[in-house]
Amino acid sequence: MVEKTSLSSLWPALYEPFRLAGSRIADWLSPASEASQDDNGYRISVELPGVAEEDIHLTVEDGMVEVKGEKKTSREEKGETWYFSERQFGSFTRSFRLPADADQAGVRAEVKNGVLTVVIPKKQQSEPKPKRIPIAKA
Repeated sequence: MVEKTSLSSLWPALYEPFRLAGSRIADWLSPASEASQDDNGYRISVELPGVAEEDIHLTVEDGMVEVKGEKKTSREEKGETWYFSERQFGSFTRSFRLPADADQAGVRAEVKNGVLTVVIPKKQQSEPKPKRIPIAKA
């Protein structure tokens, strides 16, 4: 659930379009991703075309998966006339919160055809076994 507090002054009304524009720009510059789950675990796919494998850093800590990287520019402009360039270069970070039943120790990842796929297994569900509690003599 998203909560929004409405204030009655003029300043928040003027500020709102700039706040929304900032979050839209951040979303636009972030790599596209998707997340899914099945009976065995969770899968996160992140599109990273043109990003070298050694420039991708994946960490798992405190229930968060974080993907960082950098797409470096490598064009040589000697003797060429450029009319336009729509390619994007620079650093990026994407973070994903893991569900409580995700097994952080079993995370694995691979890159294939410019797509990073992160697989997070679910923790093994075990039936709770009754534990016998000894009673101390008084």
